[in-house]
Amino acid sequence: MDVPLWLALIVVGALGIKLIRPPWWLVAVLLLGGYLLADSLLAPVIDTAISK
Repeated sequence: MDVPLWLALIVVGALGIKLIRPPWWLVAVLLLGGYLLADSLLAPVIDTAISK
């Protein structure tokens, strides 16, 4: 069964928020930080480190 990445991230994020109950500002900072890192000069370095 192939699950789209965006759907898996939404499910994991919803479960994490429901179970761990982090503050909303922390969730927003992590999402914004991840979005900005994905479009930065560090993206190839992060991709290489993750894909090994």
